[in-house]
Amino acid sequence: MRHLLLAFLFLIPLTTPLLAQQHPFTFEDMMALKRVEEPEPSPDGKWVLFAAVDVDLNANTKTPHVWIVPISGGKEREIIADQDADRPRWSPDGKHFAFVSKKEGGSQVWIADFDGTSGSVTATHKVTSIAAEATGELWSPDGNNILFESNVYPECIGTPREAEACNQKKLKESADSKVQAMIFEHLLYRHWNGYKESKRSHLFVIPTNGPTFMQSYSGPLIDEHPRDLTPGDFDAPPFSLGGQDNYAFSPDGKELCYTSNHDEVGATSTNNDLWIVPVTGGTAENITAENKASDSTPLYSPDGKYIAYRAQQRPGYESDRFRLMLYDRKTGAKKDLTTTFDGWVGTYAWGPSSTTIYFTSEVTGGQPIQSVTIDNPFISFVQPSNPEAGQESPSSFQRKIPIVVSDYNDDLAITQDGRTLLFTLMSVRAPNEIYKIDLSQRVEDPLTHLNDTLLSRVPMSPLESFSFVGSHGEGVQGFLVKPPNFDPNKKYPVKFLIHGGPEGAWGDDWSYRWNPELFAANGYVVIMINFHGSTGYGQKFIDAINGDWGGAPFEDLMKGLDYAERHYPFIDKDRECALGASYGGYMTNWILGHTNRFKCIVTHDGMFNTESAWGTTEELWFNEWEFKGTPYNNRELYRKWSPHLFATNFKTPTLVVHSQLDYRLDVSEGFQLFTTLQREGVPSKMLYFPDEGHWVLKPQNSQLWYQTVNDWVDQWLKK
Repeated sequence: MRHLLLAFLFLIPLTTPLLAQQHPFTFEDMMALKRVEEPEPSPDGKWVLFAAVDVDLNANTKTPHVWIVPISGGKEREIIADQDADRPRWSPDGKHFAFVSKKEGGSQVWIADFDGTSGSVTATHKVTSIAAEATGELWSPDGNNILFESNVYPECIGTPREAEACNQKKLKESADSKVQAMIFEHLLYRHWNGYKESKRSHLFVIPTNGPTFMQSYSGPLIDEHPRDLTPGDFDAPPFSLGGQDNYAFSPDGKELCYTSNHDEVGATSTNNDLWIVPVTGGTAENITAENKASDSTPLYSPDGKYIAYRAQQRPGYESDRFRLMLYDRKTGAKKDLTTTFDGWVGTYAWGPSSTTIYFTSEVTGGQPIQSVTIDNPFISFVQPSNPEAGQESPSSFQRKIPIVVSDYNDDLAITQDGRTLLFTLMSVRAPNEIYKIDLSQRVEDPLTHLNDTLLSRVPMSPLESFSFVGSHGEGVQGFLVKPPNFDPNKKYPVKFLIHGGPEGAWGDDWSYRWNPELFAANGYVVIMINFHGSTGYGQKFIDAINGDWGGAPFEDLMKGLDYAERHYPFIDKDRECALGASYGGYMTNWILGHTNRFKCIVTHDGMFNTESAWGTTEELWFNEWEFKGTPYNNRELYRKWSPHLFATNFKTPTLVVHSQLDYRLDVSEGFQLFTTLQREGVPSKMLYFPDEGHWVLKPQNSQLWYQTVNDWVDQWLKK
C-alpha cells in the first residue's frame, strides 16, 4: 500500500540518493499536487472515471481534467486533456459519460463518447447552451434524461423555450445596466460569498431520446430546451459546500427526489425537506414534512423500494447528529438505521442487494467506513472514557471494527456486482487518492498514484495523538506534527492551530488551506486540540460548546498545551504562536483578552463583536442557536462571550486576516479588530483580500496568505 511505501521511504538511510534529493515541503510542492476527486465505476465494472484538478500557480488557475484507471489495477491516464472537464458521470450503457466544462464560456454539460475496449474518449459534444449555465449533471438510470442544476430567475415561467428566453433577457439586462443596485425583500439575500441577485437554484432535465438516439449521437441534442422540474421561489437543491448530491433518480428513471427548504425565513431555518416529483414534471410531494430539522442527500435503493437519506432532529441546529434514515416508498414509513450510533453519518452508498448501506463517519480524528443492514440496528462504538493524567495514547477511544479503518475515507461508490467498494483516502501526509476494497476478502489497495512521485521527495511527519483530562473532567484528544529532520534533543517553537466550525475537528486528513505539514516544514512543532464542540467524539461532546464559546473550549486548549509542554521536552514553551480561522479566529480573539502566554497570534475571519456579527451574517440560525437567541432577547450571553469587551487586555502581537466576500463573518469583524489593536498600541498587521470569501482559494492569494502568516510567526518566534 502507498502509506507503507512512504513509511519505508522515511526509513532509508540519509546517504541514499533518494533522500539526498529530498527537501522540506513547500507551498510550490503543495500547488503541484493533483487534487483527485470522487471515483465513478463504469457499468461493466472495468473502469473508474475521476476528475483531478491541476493548479497553475503562474496563471493563477485551477483546471480539472478527466482521468481513467482500470478497476483491476494499472496505470491511470488522462483522457480529456484538451479542455477543462469536471464531474464525469456514466451513461447507463457505459458508452458515454457526461461532464461539466467551461470550454466555450460559462459552465455547460458535455458528453464524451467512450470506447470501452481501449478506455479512451473518441469525441466530445456540448449538450447545453443555457444562459444561466449548468452544473451538477446526472444521467438518469433509463438513459432517457440528463439532469443538471442552474441558477435561474424563479419568475421566468412558461414553456421551456419561454423560460429560457426570459432568463436570457434578465441576465443581459443585468449585465448591461449602469445601475448595480439590488432590492431585497427577504433574508438570506446573500450567502457564503455572493449575493443571491433574486435567483434560485433549480433542477432541469434535458431528454436524450433514449439509448437509440445516443448510439447514433454525433452532435448537439435535438432542438429542445431543458425543463425545470423544481419551479418556484425556492432553492432546489439548497446551498451546499460539497459532499453527496442533494438529488437522485429512482432506478427506473421516472422519479426524482431532491432537497429543498420552503420555510418563509430561510436565514433562520435548517428545515431542508425531501421532495419527489415525476421526471415528466408536475406537483412535487414533500415526504419529510413532519421533521422540522434537516433532511438531505437522498439515494434510492437499487430495487427501488426505499429512499435512504440523512436527517437531523433539532430544528435550527446545523450541527445536530446526522442520522441515516430509510423511507419505504410503498408505505411511507420511516426508520432510523443508526439509532444506537452516536456518530455523524457522512457520505454513503447502497450495496446492490438493497440490504446493506456503507457509510463514513468521523471518529477520533479519522473517518472509517462502516456498514449497516436495513433490518438490524447499528452497534455503537464505545464512548471516550476519562484518560488518566499522563496517558499519551487515546486507547480509551474505542469503536466497532469498521470495514476500512486507516486514515480519512470518503466518496463511496460500489460496483454493480457488489464485489468492490471504491473510495478516496487521504491522511495528514498525503491528499486524496482512489482506493478499492474487495468486500469479500476485506483487502484494501490503492488504484491511483498521481502524487506518489512528488511526495517521495518531501519528508512528512506522521500525525501523533495524545489525550488528557480537559474541561468537565472529560477526556480530550490532541495531535502533534513534528518538523522534518526532527532532533529530539533540540527545542522547537510551536504553531498552535485552532480549528473552525466550531463543530469541526483536526484529524488524519489533508488540507490545502491549513496544512499542518506545511506549517511544520520550516522548523516548527504543530499542536492541535479537539476541544469540547469537536466532531468525532459523540453528540454530547459536540453540544458542550453551545452557549459556552469561551468556556470549556478555552479551558481544553490551555490544558492541552500545558500537557504537551510537560510531556514533550523538545517544545519551547517560550516560543508559541496561536493561529485560527472562523471559530478558530474567534478563539484567537478570545485568547487575546484572556492570556499572554503566546508570543504572537494569527486570527483569520474571526468573530470579534458577537452582536455586530449577528447583524451582518446571513445564516442567522447559526448565531441564534449558539448564543441561544438574538442580541436583543439574550444580550447577556452575547456580551459574556464577546472578545471585543476584553480589548483593554490585548497585548499579544496579532496578524488579522479577513476577506471582503466573507458573508459568514463579515469583513467588518476584521476591521473592528484591527482598529482596536492599533488604537490599543498592540503590534499588529492586517492582510485584506478584496476578492476572497470565507476561504482563500485563488492560488496566488493562497501563496500570499501562507507567506504572510509564516513570516509573521517567524518575526516573533525566530528573532
